[in-house]
Amino acid sequence: MNKLRILVCLLLLAVTAQAQSQVAPQDAELSTYQYPFPVAFHPVHVQRQAFKMAYMDLKPQKPNGKTVVLLHGKNFNGAYWEQTARDLSKNGFRVIMPDQIGFGKSSKPQNIQYTFQMLAQNTKGLLDSLGVKKAAVLGHSMGGMLATRFALMYPDFTEKLILENPIGLEDWKRWVPYQTVEKWYAGELKQTQAGIKKYQLENYYGGQWKPEYDRWVNLLASWTTGPDYPEVAWNAALTYDMIFTQPVVYEFDQLQMPTLLLIGQRDRTALGKANAPAAARKKLGNYPALGKETARKIPNAKLVELDNVGHLPHIEAYDRFIQPLVAFLRN
Repeated sequence: MNKLRILVCLLLLAVTAQAQSQVAPQDAELSTYQYPFPVAFHPVHVQRQAFKMAYMDLKPQKPNGKTVVLLHGKNFNGAYWEQTARDLSKNGFRVIMPDQIGFGKSSKPQNIQYTFQMLAQNTKGLLDSLGVKKAAVLGHSMGGMLATRFALMYPDFTEKLILENPIGLEDWKRWVPYQTVEKWYAGELKQTQAGIKKYQLENYYGGQWKPEYDRWVNLLASWTTGPDYPEVAWNAALTYDMIFTQPVVYEFDQLQMPTLLLIGQRDRTALGKANAPAAARKKLGNYPALGKETARKIPNAKLVELDNVGHLPHIEAYDRFIQPLVAFLRN
């Protein structure tokens, strides 16, 4: 029996080692990770420092004269827009996908005050350098907060606004105790491949996993075993603080451009929800209610509710995501 137990333990260790060996460690700027389209870098000068902002610029074969800017969420980068970008390009749209400072292949500052205004200005500077005069702006998750801030700052530039399961539809600091950057950082340093997958399984996909989701787990996990993970984790902590302390929920009524809300109804994302009192915890992240409430606040909003879809419609239920998006952009 002891020999059998030893054999089983060795087998489990071998399987675990093989699984982890499939994830090659990455440096802070994902130098060896291949993005789906050519990557260029835009110089950014903020707070007396110089950084580089990675981006992809997909130009259509038969342009319709319109541009769409895709803004990624916190746990992602521009690469996860691949399928969306290809289809928008086929429909004649120029598609620009930046990695915000602190994310993806962009610089990871160690001494910086993150604000959505700064990220919006960086994005506008990139678009100006590319000669873009107007665009539709689509933001997912944290990118939804950034897209909202961008549209508020540059209303004449933003022809249309699309918010895909954006966070920030409620002000969490009204119910959730404040957490220091150091505490966020300590939590980030504990991240593992298994922990990342568990979080995404429970919070993004409703307990239903598909093999195509592995790539987004593995990309984050590749940082945790890489040489620069403390730098990446520190940026993650700083941007958590930005998200928590800089709500956009009180300004939705100022958005005048046509706005599309694409809301997966199974989503229950809320920053710091686990630290909230039990009574508040049950109410936070109620996307079916938050979607309707936000649509009422925005003067020219259209709400598309996606039943049994979680936080990532363009990954989990792509066909149901892309159809209303293209229709909205064409009109």
